[in-house]
Amino acid sequence: MPGIDDCLAAAMRIPGARGAGLLDWGSGLALGTTGTSAADDHEATAAEATDLVRLAAESLSFADPSDPRLPLQDLILTSNHSYHLFWLIGTVFDSRLLLHLWLDRDRANLAGARLRLQAIAEELVLG
Repeated sequence: MPGIDDCLAAAMRIPGARGAGLLDWGSGLALGTTGTSAADDHEATAAEATDLVRLAAESLSFADPSDPRLPLQDLILTSNHSYHLFWLIGTVFDSRLLLHLWLDRDRANLAGARLRLQAIAEELVLG
């Protein structure tokens, strides 16, 4: 089973990938990063990404109406030149993890990247 470095390397093989990170969205810290960062600072990007995800995850406006207790699965943020995919990962210990993938919009396939990121997150084993 792959670990953090293997998962981040797999994320970077997704067409259009510019950068990736595994983040603890409770603390805002990056557990691992690769590639480049949109802000040229992986730690600042991690803090800002986790703030965004935390806001969405804790908002009742974005809860599943059939069961508001269901957690947020993923977020997609688009801009003129890029996509940011955020995949939330459940763990057996008291932590909330987030896999963040930054993509070049001209080179990426959003649907394909989302499916691949989901598969990578499911393969991740923290040991």
